[in-house]
Amino acid sequence: MPSPSRTPLHLLPLFLLLPIATNGAVTLSITNRCSYTVWPAAVPVGGGMQLNPGESWILHMPSSTITGRVWPRTGCSFDGAGSGSCQTGDCGGALNCTHNGQPPQTLAEFSFGASGQTDYFDISLADGFNVPLDFLPVPTEGQEGQGCSKGPRCAANITSQCPSQLKAPGGCNNACTVFNQSKYCCTGGGSSCEPTTYSVFFIRMCPDAYGYSLDDSSSTVFACPMGTNYQIMFCPPVDTPASPPATNPSTRTNSSTFPRSRVLGITLGSVCSLIVLVIFITLFTYKLRIWRYREVEEGDEEFGELPGMPTRFTFHQLEEATDHFRDKLGEGGFGSVFEGQYGAEKIAVKRLDQAGQEKSQRLLVYEYMPKGSLDRWIYNRHGNDTPPLDWQTRCKIITHIAKGLSYLHEECMKRIAHLDVKPQNILLDENFNAKLSDFGLCKLIDRDKSQVITKMRGTPGYLAPEWLTSQITEKADVYSFGIVVMEIICGRKNLDTSRSEESIHFITLLEEKVESNELADLIDKHSTDMQAHQQEVIQMMRLVMWCLQIDCKRRPQMSDVVKVLEGHMTAETEIDHKFVTTSLATFPVAETLGYSDPPVASVLSAPR
Repeated sequence: MPSPSRTPLHLLPLFLLLPIATNGAVTLSITNRCSYTVWPAAVPVGGGMQLNPGESWILHMPSSTITGRVWPRTGCSFDGAGSGSCQTGDCGGALNCTHNGQPPQTLAEFSFGASGQTDYFDISLADGFNVPLDFLPVPTEGQEGQGCSKGPRCAANITSQCPSQLKAPGGCNNACTVFNQSKYCCTGGGSSCEPTTYSVFFIRMCPDAYGYSLDDSSSTVFACPMGTNYQIMFCPPVDTPASPPATNPSTRTNSSTFPRSRVLGITLGSVCSLIVLVIFITLFTYKLRIWRYREVEEGDEEFGELPGMPTRFTFHQLEEATDHFRDKLGEGGFGSVFEGQYGAEKIAVKRLDQAGQEKSQRLLVYEYMPKGSLDRWIYNRHGNDTPPLDWQTRCKIITHIAKGLSYLHEECMKRIAHLDVKPQNILLDENFNAKLSDFGLCKLIDRDKSQVITKMRGTPGYLAPEWLTSQITEKADVYSFGIVVMEIICGRKNLDTSRSEESIHFITLLEEKVESNELADLIDKHSTDMQAHQQEVIQMMRLVMWCLQIDCKRRPQMSDVVKVLEGHMTAETEIDHKFVTTSLATFPVAETLGYSDPPVASVLSAPR
């Protein structure tokens, strides 16, 4: 079986991959529209480079047929000599690739000028998936309508819904890579090339892309006339057209050329049509509620068969599992959580408050987290008899929180801003593995939008300064993360009204202590282990201060925070040591902005 990482354009006959002379060069424009840095690689021409968000890389192919591929690499770190490593798509630790990368990686494959007249190109998931991308033709002048097909698109973020058996750090593996069995690794059709639950998953997520286990994959190879230029876009908007814009001129009709009787007939006919349309819309609206629930249930059943998809439960099953919702674990703004037992597994069931006219029960089933929420383990308050956490456990929890936020911000189809990051919303399992919870206030941000304008939401003491403007990005979570980390390593709340007036606000104390070089005074005094790791704790505070920059653009991305925590990079040191603000003058606010619910300064992270 040929190796998937060595076989570009799997569906083309071998003779099409042989070099054939062509008449002109081809331009590949590679653009990064992700919110994170991508390191594209290209072989045999190009090598590789770093592309920050919004940047492009133009490749000019020589005037001879080139068969090759382009792929995105993520989670990379290189030194000045171009040596390092990547989490996905790594090609032997080199910035400039000379050979193919390692799965998982989304591949853009091409053979330009094959058979002397035609370009062939595709998106392949044979090596799995790491970054959404488009591979679209850009016809040159005079080529419109000369048989150039649309290009393949794979805009869905497969990583976020990857079956558990195929998950890999930073991406989603192909089943062939994981299992190495013939039924998952078909390369040329035939009786053994049956679709599997895994191949069906990839087909549904990216129907334009080539993947193993297809009987007839010819529809996933695209063709354009020789000499066409192309664009490869990482993290494309989901509504980008898959073909070049139409060039047919629009036509107009002059109504004065119609006889008057015909105009009257058309007018009367339009009125009658409008009445019929109103009746139809009324009936359709009446039936819509029934249809929408039926469609949701059918869709859930269809995807519920795929590996890694959420399990569906009936209301009766969960009612029985919770003993008729007997043992309440807690209550939030959107419902109550109950302890349950499903088979041999302990679960937590959240019963959502009923909204509008919905009569159906809406419940969510969670993994049971026996250690409860983080706040019970970090605050040194009267009546809290839990032992203080050691330094390594606190580091573990901080790293897990950072990875969770990095996933929400950078690895989903849309950026997800949690907007309520606080210890009460961080749950711990038996081994103090931490998980983010309670997404009731989260906000989806399109990847082509820099920010959103929204009403104030969140918890006092954890809100970023930009809430004064209501112009929010996912960087608001970075600020909240910084506050949570300070609470973890110092053993107290950011806002604590039980303390003396000068000590109520912890972040203000941080400003004072960094100026006087007395950061050690802030370390949790109830833990001898924390005191023993004083220098490491102070280094963690340096990372916190990077996260607490008033200007959100100066805060790190959460993926960079993870790299710092794992020792792959160092925290920025050229930072401002002012972490709170009370003035709108700090922010570039447009005068025409309006607020449906004006923010109040007193509920932000600083006292007023």
